[in-house]
Amino acid sequence: MRQIPSELVERYESEGWWTRETIGDMLARGLKAAPDTEFRIHSTIRPWAGTVSEVEHVARRLAAGLHRRGVGPGDVVAFQLPNWMEAAAVFWASSFLGATVVPIVHFYGPKELGYILRESAPKVFVCAEKFGYTEYRPELCADVPVVGVVGRDFDDLLDDEPFESVLPGDPSQPALLAFTSGTTSDPKGVIHTHRTLGFETRQLSERYPADRGSQLTGAPVGHFIGMVNAFLIPILDHTPINLLDVWDPARAIELMESDGLVIGGGATYFITSLLDHPNFDPDRHLQYMKYAGLGGSTVPAAVTRRLDDLGITVFRAYGSTEHPSITSSLVTDPVDKRLFTDGNACPGVEIRIADDGEILSRGPDLCMGYTNPELTARAFDEDGWYHTGDVAIVDEDGFLTITDRKADFIIRGGENISALEVEEVLLTLPSVAEAAVVSAPDERLGEHAAAVLRLRPGHEMPTLEDICTHFRQAGIAKQKWPEELHRVDDFPRTASGKIQKFRLRQDIAAAHT
Repeated sequence: MRQIPSELVERYESEGWWTRETIGDMLARGLKAAPDTEFRIHSTIRPWAGTVSEVEHVARRLAAGLHRRGVGPGDVVAFQLPNWMEAAAVFWASSFLGATVVPIVHFYGPKELGYILRESAPKVFVCAEKFGYTEYRPELCADVPVVGVVGRDFDDLLDDEPFESVLPGDPSQPALLAFTSGTTSDPKGVIHTHRTLGFETRQLSERYPADRGSQLTGAPVGHFIGMVNAFLIPILDHTPINLLDVWDPARAIELMESDGLVIGGGATYFITSLLDHPNFDPDRHLQYMKYAGLGGSTVPAAVTRRLDDLGITVFRAYGSTEHPSITSSLVTDPVDKRLFTDGNACPGVEIRIADDGEILSRGPDLCMGYTNPELTARAFDEDGWYHTGDVAIVDEDGFLTITDRKADFIIRGGENISALEVEEVLLTLPSVAEAAVVSAPDERLGEHAAAVLRLRPGHEMPTLEDICTHFRQAGIAKQKWPEELHRVDDFPRTASGKIQKFRLRQDIAAAHT
């Protein structure tokens, strides 16, 4: 992990942003305070209903079983599960043992999963037997000592008697490895400690509207923010946990009416897919959409205006897996700041704008680097600043607005897509001489991947169906597949021959207007 300047450590500790509490301590305290809080999984495949104390009992039986198998502080426990009860049990059990948790997005394919398991070297891996396009692949986890498959033998990991305590741990040590796509062809392993993850949980809990109601979480718990919103914040707030394992706007609308659940935001797709659904009736359903906290992907001004016109209080946020909460607005901020900027600096966060417009940030929720030391050295400087790869302006009131992206990735509905990874797969097609992948505007998802191809002489342009078949055979998650194709005889280039992707983005964006 990177070294934190001593003056920052002293400041974060003196302000109470960093504490001696581990994630296991935080969970045990919160669960004890409100054991009868509702916990429900809304699923056609694996529904579940009960209380957080019942889930904790499963988690503590799992902790006992894993501890008997030698799992303790510093060991790595990975899981690739949908939004199911067992995902919470694995996360909580690992935290009670002081283990480092690796949540893996449930739709990652064998290529991504294999890399993550090799990179994190877990002692335990828990997955689903089959869910959607993914299924248990024993060859991918052959080197993992303990494997549990939900729907097959997960219960064999549980001891009869629960693990009653929380193992003591060092809060400065890793609590979470969050793998995220970005500028590299393989996912990046982001290291969060008990201190950074604990602060992020507490500050988000304090900034969310107190009257937001019982929320339905549709974001995958394999994502950093989905996991925090599903398994940590409700335990601090003593609020019900309601998870949807497949995002289905029709089902979400049904749950609004039957259970009074609210949709509080996330990537813009979660909100717009509801508003655009034929079953949505503003007179009946807007009461369950009082707030819309938007972030995780591009937030078009047209969307925020539309929500505001409907009477929904919009507030925006900007961050990443590396630095989850860099800026955000509050529901009490002026309407133009909430609708058209990405907010101002969150508690404890410092922001600098470099000469080229890039955002540099640091704060108590900033990660400790990557599992790959070379990536850490490139992204962090010796003064503790994280070079985000995003370009922004800051107004006279300190509110930040993202204007461009230096980093080479696409954010589709909150999911990062590495342009390099997609390009590498495209270049394995016999017809493709050169490929460039950039973001294209998307009314539902914020943006999606557009592939621009230069072909080899004598070859025909592949169809989108050809591309999909090729990516499926390569084992790449469906969310990463290109969704539009463009052909060029040559690319716009710099004097050194580098493709000018900003010009491709501009041309494609203009074609969408």
